[in-house]
Amino acid sequence: MKALVYHGRGDIRCDSVPDPKIEDGRDAIIKVTACAICGSDLHLMGGFVPEMKSGDVLGHECMGEVVEVGRENKRLKIGDRVVIPFCLACGECRMCKMELYSCCERSNRNAKEQAKALGYGVAGALGYSHLTGGYAGGQAEYARIPFADFGAFIVPDGYSDEQVLFLSDIFPTGYMAAENCDIKKGQTIAVFGCGPVGLFSIMSALVLGAGRVIAVDSIKERMELARRLGAEVIDFKDGSVHDQILALTKGEGPDAVIDAVGMESMGSETTMQRMASAVQSSISASDRPYALNDAILSCRPGGVVSVPGVYIGSAVPTAMGAFMNKGLSMKTGQTHVHKYMEKLMRLIEEERIDPTVIISHRTADLGDGPNLYKTFRAKEDGCVKVVMFPHGTSSEKTMGHEERQKQMV
Repeated sequence: MKALVYHGRGDIRCDSVPDPKIEDGRDAIIKVTACAICGSDLHLMGGFVPEMKSGDVLGHECMGEVVEVGRENKRLKIGDRVVIPFCLACGECRMCKMELYSCCERSNRNAKEQAKALGYGVAGALGYSHLTGGYAGGQAEYARIPFADFGAFIVPDGYSDEQVLFLSDIFPTGYMAAENCDIKKGQTIAVFGCGPVGLFSIMSALVLGAGRVIAVDSIKERMELARRLGAEVIDFKDGSVHDQILALTKGEGPDAVIDAVGMESMGSETTMQRMASAVQSSISASDRPYALNDAILSCRPGGVVSVPGVYIGSAVPTAMGAFMNKGLSMKTGQTHVHKYMEKLMRLIEEERIDPTVIISHRTADLGDGPNLYKTFRAKEDGCVKVVMFPHGTSSEKTMGHEERQKQMV
C-alpha cells in the first residue's frame, strides 16, 4: 500500500509499505478514506521529536471503513465508518476510568522509556514516534487501529468524511482548550495562533459562552478566517501583543488565554538559544518568541492560561515570575479525545460548528503529500489545513489558492 513515510529531518516520502495486519484481538484494520496533516506533524518533519526512525508511517488524524477486526473485538463490524482518536486508550485502566484517556497506562508500548523524560508514561499515539509506542500512522491507504473495540467512534449516517474527520484530534483539542478556560458567560478569551487548533478554540469558546474572542496571528488567510468565525484579530507584527490586547480591553486584559501555538516547528538551534536568552533577560521584551510567555504576560491577574500547543522536553524558558505573582492557573495536556466525541458530534449535527470551514487544500493522491507538508510548513498558498483521500474519494483534486478564489467567485 501507499503511505507517507518519515526518512529523516525534512524528508517525507510517499512509499510503498507492507499492508497492516491484525496483531491483537482488540485491533481493527481500516481502509483510510480521509486523513489530514496536523501542525504537530510538522514537529516530526522538523526533527524536534525524539525516537523517530526512518521508515515510520506518519499521521494521527484519520478515519475510514472497517475491513477486518480482531477476534475479541465484538463492537465493530466490517463496513462500519469510524473516526479514530489520535491517542490510544484501553478504556480499562485507572486513567481511562477517570476519563483521562490521553494518560492511558496500557496503550504505550514504550511507556518505560517515555517515563524517563516525563516521570510517568502516558498514552500511545498513532504515527508519532517510538516514545508513544511506535505505532504506524494513518496517512496511508490502510491502518491498524489498536484498542479499536473501545476507541473507534462509529460515524452516524448522513455525514461526509470532511464533516467528521477532525473529531480525531483538532476539534476536541480546540474544544478542551476552551473548556479548560472555565468560561463564564460574556468573558473575554484570547487565542494565540490561528492555525487549525486555534480556529477550533475560537469556535468552541464562543459556543461555551465567551462574549469576546481576541485572536493573535500574522498570516493573512488565517486571520481572515478567524474574523469570519467571530473573533477580533491582532497581528503580532504590528507591535507588542500585550499592548494591543490592553487597548482592546480598556486595560483589563482577557479572562483566559489559549496558547494554540506551542513550540516552533521551524526553529533552529540558534533561534532556540536566542529565545531562551530573550526570556531570561527580560520577559517584557517586545520580541519575546514563545507564545506561552506572551500568554502569561497578557492574561489578567487571577486568570487561566490554557495550553493545547505541543511542547517537547523540559528546556522551555517560562515566565514563572509573572505566572506566580499574578496568581494564574494553567491547564494543559494532550486531549482526552474519547471524552468529547459524542458531545462534539452533536455540535456538528446541530450545525453550531462547521468543521469544514478550515479546509484549504484537498487531494485524492497521497503522492501529493510530501509537497503539501512543505506547503503547510511554509504557510504558502493560503494553506490552513490539508485533507487527503488515499483512495481517491475526494471530489476535488489539489488546487492552488488562486484557483480556489476563482471557484468561490
